[in-house]
Amino acid sequence: MTDSHNRGFRNISRRRALQSAAGALAAGATLGLPTIAQAQRTRIVRWWSPQAAPAQLAAYKYQIETFEAAHPTIQVVFEATSDEGYPAQLAAGFASGQVPGIVTHVPSFAVTNYFNQNLLTPFDGVIKAIGAEKFYPGANRVYEVKPGVHAGIGIGNSAANMMWLRKDLMQTAGIDKAPRTWDELRAAARKMQQGGVFGAPLPYARNSMTSLIFICFIHGAGGAVFSPDLKPTMTSDAVVNALEFYAAMRELCPPGATGYSWGESLTAFVSGATATGIYAGRVLANVTAQNPKIAEHVTCAPYPTMSASIAPWTFNDFPSVMIPRQFQDQEAAQLFAAWLYKEDGYVRQLHAAPGHVLPVLKTIADSATYQNNDIIKRFKAEVGLMAESAAAGHNLGWESTRHQTNIKAREVIGSNVMADLVQRVVLNKENPRQAAAWAQDRIAEIMART
Repeated sequence: MTDSHNRGFRNISRRRALQSAAGALAAGATLGLPTIAQAQRTRIVRWWSPQAAPAQLAAYKYQIETFEAAHPTIQVVFEATSDEGYPAQLAAGFASGQVPGIVTHVPSFAVTNYFNQNLLTPFDGVIKAIGAEKFYPGANRVYEVKPGVHAGIGIGNSAANMMWLRKDLMQTAGIDKAPRTWDELRAAARKMQQGGVFGAPLPYARNSMTSLIFICFIHGAGGAVFSPDLKPTMTSDAVVNALEFYAAMRELCPPGATGYSWGESLTAFVSGATATGIYAGRVLANVTAQNPKIAEHVTCAPYPTMSASIAPWTFNDFPSVMIPRQFQDQEAAQLFAAWLYKEDGYVRQLHAAPGHVLPVLKTIADSATYQNNDIIKRFKAEVGLMAESAAAGHNLGWESTRHQTNIKAREVIGSNVMADLVQRVVLNKENPRQAAAWAQDRIAEIMART
């Protein structure tokens, strides 16, 4: 998934940000694609993305080569950023004016935040070039910052908090169906926690995974971080219930969970160290490649909620595409942005992690080319469930259909207030209601900043 480790760049000095960006980009992967007559290319589009696994790089290489073949004067250079560091890297770019032409795979709430600061180009021309009718209905609603104006669009959907299960361990433990409520989840995790296998890989570290996953639990208790008009609601009974349950799950997680981020949590399930998992669809490709002996037993379900009367809430960070306004050759950037959605290249990108980033174009999801993938065929029910869940998903930037778009969501996550709240209660044994009141005050302060 797109791992949204967000550090607010408001407090990063220009010098520090520039140093951070230079170091990260020097270490990052680049796709230098020498072609015939490359020297004749006079227009350069730099492409940044924190998603740069080998299979993804191969797909990007194909998309770049085919684009350059169709546009002889334009060269595209891919540069890998990082999930941890992209806010600082972009801060450096915006501060110096040395921005890339296109940025992909950042969460939607970061896109709307940057747009609100007048740092991005409206994406409506790209949407028109792709064909607005090709998108799933409502796919671009989260980016519509005002009527008819979009800050960006999704490069895919993700169902980041699916519950992953081992059917073989369930059978051994006498569990005949996926847990639907928290009580059922805890009971199932306890039954399956044996023989060196832990029940769950929930994160308890001071990072964005803990913040984002705990927000899912707040919704799982029937609550929200904000009211629809964006007033903090952290002192609700739902938040306290979520804190108490999250604390109760600690004993069913590995000792190292106090340092877990997305990668560690994913690896814990894929390696067989935990009986359940919480992640997006990358589980399917990873378990097939890295632990095939359990692959046939893996399935997924919506993550349980406090009671059956509370509907599941799927966290979709909406991996996004945006174009910095300061980039000089806007035409070239927009041409390439639209090119990313051409079927042959887009399907290659989706197939780089089958089931992980799900298509935002219905025309692609229905195509034989997309369906012709071994993992998508093998796990057809799981991929279909994730697609359905993600399409109805939300995140802190848009908590429900009743909520206003929250342009401060990235700052709230980047502050680590939510993760600090979890640690106060779980690790420091603070009173949940008092800790929630502390978090409410901190979030109110962030929302009051201009």
